[in-house]
Amino acid sequence: MGRLLSLASLRPLRRRDFALVWSAALVSNIGSWLQTIAVGILVTQLTGQARWTGLVAAAAFVPIGVLSPVGGAIADRVDRRRLLIGTTVGETVAAVLLAVLVGTGNASASAVTALVFAGGCMAALGFPAYQAILPDLVDRDDLLGASSLSMAQYNLGRVVGPVLAGAVLVAGSYTWAFALNAASYGAVVVALLMVRLETPAPSSDDSTGLWSRIVAGARGAAAEPGCRTAILTIAVTALLLSPFIALIPAVTVKLFAGGEGATSLLIGAQGVGAVAGALSLASLARRYGHRRVLVANLLALPLLLAAYAAAPSLAVAAVALVAVGACYVNVLSGLGAVVQLRAPEVLRARILSLYMVALGTVYPLGAVLQGALGDRWGLRAVTAAGAAIYLVVLVAAGVARPDLVAALDDVPGAGEHDVDPVLL
Repeated sequence: MGRLLSLASLRPLRRRDFALVWSAALVSNIGSWLQTIAVGILVTQLTGQARWTGLVAAAAFVPIGVLSPVGGAIADRVDRRRLLIGTTVGETVAAVLLAVLVGTGNASASAVTALVFAGGCMAALGFPAYQAILPDLVDRDDLLGASSLSMAQYNLGRVVGPVLAGAVLVAGSYTWAFALNAASYGAVVVALLMVRLETPAPSSDDSTGLWSRIVAGARGAAAEPGCRTAILTIAVTALLLSPFIALIPAVTVKLFAGGEGATSLLIGAQGVGAVAGALSLASLARRYGHRRVLVANLLALPLLLAAYAAAPSLAVAAVALVAVGACYVNVLSGLGAVVQLRAPEVLRARILSLYMVALGTVYPLGAVLQGALGDRWGLRAVTAAGAAIYLVVLVAAGVARPDLVAALDDVPGAGEHDVDPVLL
């Protein structure tokens, strides 16, 4: 075990506090995916309408784009550990109410959706605090590894959760699914009670209103070159590349005439690639440098997506998605680490919340747009076109503004005047 933890990507797990929080987050994430699958099936059975399935999924997702800045502003002012405990308890209450509602036979699609929305609001308020505490749990040199491990646990939950959901729904019931999710939040509360974090240092805007603090965070993000570039980059990525995730079921049905099994294969392939990529990222960054690895992944991702779009068979598409998943998670982890390391500590949670908003609001817009265009011009053409446009924008920006590439370093000012032309 000691030799395994010596790997750069796993080194953060040697830190007790990070290992506790990471393990608890993995348990909770599995529970969340268990509930997500169960809720989708439940509302479909209750209504027989696909629109309700989409509505309940949106109910969990929309709060991220609306409430994350609020959560970030609060997290930069209060004890982040206590804030996380409070929002986790809120998520627990929502899951318990779901279990009670179904167990007593009083579930309706609207009531289920309302409770999912309430849980989503709690998650949106708490997640900026979770992101902001990572630099306090590990050494600076291990932050990229911590970020990639967080992405790995998310994707592990995405693989394990649906499998567990199938087993629970067959052997138990919806009530059991929601009750298990509620119990999974307990792991997070216990872990947070066992760690100690410093309260953020007072800042000059502590006495100002919530909106003023959000605006201060936006100004801070705009003023810091690395944060600004990372947020803009993730927004463009979310618009042009990220929609491939939402369109996997459509690709399975329309291009390969597959069903649920084929969809699970492609989603699982992406998840396996994401875990592999996350576990290799820190080692690659230590050897070649964070900025070089990040830019290499930014350039490789559209090429791999184009290969996925051109896949002639389901098997080839699955192999391509393994590579896409690894590259995609490295882009998200790399850009997120730039923001975590370069954001001023007093603004960290607020700036991280803007990064989440850029990803969380632009991605569904891109998915809807590419889905509509895919119905008209074909999914292969739209995915490939998005990848091509992204690559052109990336290269053009790098050539015209080399300072943008330099700003993606994890240390402010490092290399910002001596960009290697190879990276452009």
